[in-house]
Amino acid sequence: MRRTRAAILGVLWLVGAAQLQAAEHRPLAPRINTVLSDADLARGFWGIEVVSLNTGQVLYSQNADKLFIPASNTKLFTTAAALALIGPNYKFHTTIETTGTLDQHGRLSGDLILVGRGDPNLSGRVLPYAMRTERTDLPIKVLEDLADTLVQKGLKFVDGNVIADDSYFAFERYGEGWTQDDLVWADGAPVSALTINDNVVFVNILPADRAGERAFVSITPFADYYQIDNRIITTPAGTGRKIFINREPGSMVLTLWGNMPLGDAGANEALAVEDPAGFAANLFRSLLEKRGVIIYGRTTTHHTELASLSTFSVTALATAHGGGDMEQKSTVPKPSAVLAAYESRPLSDDVRVINKVSQNLHAEIMLRLLGKEKGLAGTVEGGLEVLKGFLTQAGIPAGEYVFYDGSGLSRQNLVTPHAVVALLQYAAKQLWGQLFSETFPIAGLDGSLADRFHGTPVQGLVLAKTGSLDHVKSLSGYATTVSGDRVAFSIFSNNFDVPGRQAQDAVDRIVEAIVEDAPNKK
Repeated sequence: MRRTRAAILGVLWLVGAAQLQAAEHRPLAPRINTVLSDADLARGFWGIEVVSLNTGQVLYSQNADKLFIPASNTKLFTTAAALALIGPNYKFHTTIETTGTLDQHGRLSGDLILVGRGDPNLSGRVLPYAMRTERTDLPIKVLEDLADTLVQKGLKFVDGNVIADDSYFAFERYGEGWTQDDLVWADGAPVSALTINDNVVFVNILPADRAGERAFVSITPFADYYQIDNRIITTPAGTGRKIFINREPGSMVLTLWGNMPLGDAGANEALAVEDPAGFAANLFRSLLEKRGVIIYGRTTTHHTELASLSTFSVTALATAHGGGDMEQKSTVPKPSAVLAAYESRPLSDDVRVINKVSQNLHAEIMLRLLGKEKGLAGTVEGGLEVLKGFLTQAGIPAGEYVFYDGSGLSRQNLVTPHAVVALLQYAAKQLWGQLFSETFPIAGLDGSLADRFHGTPVQGLVLAKTGSLDHVKSLSGYATTVSGDRVAFSIFSNNFDVPGRQAQDAVDRIVEAIVEDAPNKK
């Protein structure tokens, strides 16, 4: 598969190079400066660095030592550290464990515990990622299979509780610097060591058969998780669609309002759950009960309280949200047996997802995994300490970055273009470097660059990570120039007051100038 991708990229490079040979070559600096001379763009803050990987020569630099909000370019640091320190072949393990025993009559005399250890892909996502995101119609297949395994082993009764255990990481769902608006949507889904379906539910909205009636609203994969307040009215055909969705933080009520015209194809939204472990506990219980298993106990969750990690190495049960009979407890007996287990695909498959589609939740899980596996604890702070050590090893001074999360959703993250380029240069020399670069979106072909540079001479010549927040655009990665030089580049735009598309187009024109420029032209 890798050889096939390499062959495709080779053909694209030859085609692109042939087209670019006819282009007018001008020195790089004047071309970039021309792009940035636009009065509206010049009001923003731009930082750029371009370095030849062959010679180490700086081909262009502007504000490269200044700190910028990187947005999702933060993921470059998180994923590089994960590949380097944890390794591409690491696999996650999810288990069903018990504190008791399963007798010959199918009675389990103890608690049934679903234990998560950070697997981000307990979902319908198709792996390995190839060109675009694909999902099956079975977003909870792993849980279905685990429930089937228990039934096949003869489980009929559970005397104890059903517990969802995400204590492998601390109960630290959100990053510092995230906004309240983030928390409702998939981009701001809460972080947990027990992640089902990317910790979102899919809300599907369809018009009714007659104008004036309420639209149809359905939720998958767990219809009973949220209480729905549906106020969307079906309107006559051609009236246009306006839909609004709101959920207050901590609330289990989804309020939907607006209008949807007759004949509309419908709308789909991915909305974040409140407590992933609580969601998993109720969902898993429902799957068992659908298979005829009778459960006498309650549905609870097992979290590691963040505050406990600074004093004692203890854990505590916390009440989960999402319906069902939830009760707070103080301790969880140590499981004595594993009844069923699931092993993930290699970590490198998820790094590919993170960088190709800019998956925030998975990047946050990767940061906590760094802390758990290579640091003191599965926390944001633990992961950032490990990341800092990795960057020191890579020769990147601590003064060139400030990170508060692993995804870039935090508005408090800061990094210099020079630090990004230094990371890219360091990675290019490592054994994992090629694998790392192959996880980046390819210009005009896949991931978050599929719709950028498509059909241009740049297509296929740039592998780069995108980044976007309000008033923030970033793009960093590798490019092959028309003359065959391979360069590392980083482009940041902050504090612009133009439409995001206009800033993005300017970034793309700068990338085109980098690819079309010959080396030693500064």
